[in-house]
Amino acid sequence: MSQAQPATASPETKEKDTIVVSGIQPSGTLHLGNYFGAIRQHISLHREHEAYFFIVNYHALTSLHDAEALAHYTMDVATTYLALGFDPEEAHLFIQSDVPEVTELAWIFYNLTPVSHLEKGVSYKDKIAQGLSPNAGLLNYPVLQAADILIYGGTLVPVGADQKQHIEMTRDTAGRFNHTFCDDDAPLFTLPEPLILDDVSVVPGLDGRKMSKSYGNTIGLFDEGKDLKKKVMSIVTDSTPLDEPKDPEADNVFALIKLFASDEKREEIAEAYRAGGYGYGHAKKELLGMIDSYFAEARERRRELKQRPDYVRDVLREGARNARAQAEPIMDRVREAVGIVSATR
Repeated sequence: MSQAQPATASPETKEKDTIVVSGIQPSGTLHLGNYFGAIRQHISLHREHEAYFFIVNYHALTSLHDAEALAHYTMDVATTYLALGFDPEEAHLFIQSDVPEVTELAWIFYNLTPVSHLEKGVSYKDKIAQGLSPNAGLLNYPVLQAADILIYGGTLVPVGADQKQHIEMTRDTAGRFNHTFCDDDAPLFTLPEPLILDDVSVVPGLDGRKMSKSYGNTIGLFDEGKDLKKKVMSIVTDSTPLDEPKDPEADNVFALIKLFASDEKREEIAEAYRAGGYGYGHAKKELLGMIDSYFAEARERRRELKQRPDYVRDVLREGARNARAQAEPIMDRVREAVGIVSATR
């Protein structure tokens, strides 16, 4: 890859008081927007802190109702993370639904959450505006997300700017529970802090809009060959003639080049834009080579992992075991605080 990978932190150097928690939806093929907007940072963070990263298949059900596709995308996300350098010896990777305490905690949170708060959710409104069905799962998405975070004692949540409100809702939920069921000097939940990731709006899709599965304008992380070339060459540009100077900062191709190129290479290409005689076709060929080179090693690891599905499942199984070990004592405290008694536990 063209950029150095983060150094591995030993258990002794990891920050003990920070628990990083984040999930990723298995709702489609992962693309460059997913990588630069979240996955790259996840790979780095899992080496620096105790971390729980999970594939949120329950969340995906808000919009994906194809059983075969959901199962496929779930395993593909896990394979992709491992191919990109996620080390299961450093942190925990698992499937959301393998930790049943999450949905149990979510139900308790539902009974503390005003519907009016959920109806004001910016992300909910945006998804409805995009044409998604306003089902109960979509409305209650932030409550399940709060359970995802708080069940592991999460203190730091890497999110894009568009998800910041959900973390505020999580903090509200934790505070509401603490106020209702705990003594003031003994709160059960710590209020997590958001870690706002790089502005993902700088990852344009083929049509110039933000790269998104819903727009059908994505470049897949592991696209290659003719398929990758066709997509790159179809990126929308303006009609400035070849010989005339161009503004690199106004061009979708250059916006993608900036994600891959070194500072020196980036400036070299920007100068070529401004000088004239450098066409968008030249820039697209440059970008094509950068994408192909950047993901070459990960692409090969992914091919190998595809031949080892049992290993991927073992990683997810062990991740879930460790996640449940973290979640169970927290859930025991929640049940005691709420008054949920059991004749079997």
